[in-house]
Amino acid sequence: MIDHITVAVSDLQKSKLFYERAFGPLGYRLSFGKQGVFWAFDVGSGSLFEIQHSDSKPPLTRVHVAFRVNGRAALDAFYRAALDAGGADNGVPGPRPEYAENYYACFVLDPDGYNIEAMLNEPVTE
Repeated sequence: MIDHITVAVSDLQKSKLFYERAFGPLGYRLSFGKQGVFWAFDVGSGSLFEIQHSDSKPPLTRVHVAFRVNGRAALDAFYRAALDAGGADNGVPGPRPEYAENYYACFVLDPDGYNIEAMLNEPVTE
């Protein structure tokens, strides 16, 4: 399942207002963000649609997709397989407490330079 998708926008405030209005009839709401950097919209089923200022620094890129995985072993295997398939490291597997207390993720750049993340956000059970 896709956990979140992030796209770069040229005018963060204009895009925020656009998506707030456009998502209203769908029941999607602004969830969190940081003024001048990014905004995340709750689009149901635990998934987020995020917009970021186009000049944001890595690990984000113009397109960022995060896949929710079932456990650290699967995440670590994804990371190794992606690198073996020609992807580039953009963040080794590990805790990301700056995102959430139990957030664990890795980031790879695909052949076009898009940031692909594997993540889970749950207490360690493995």
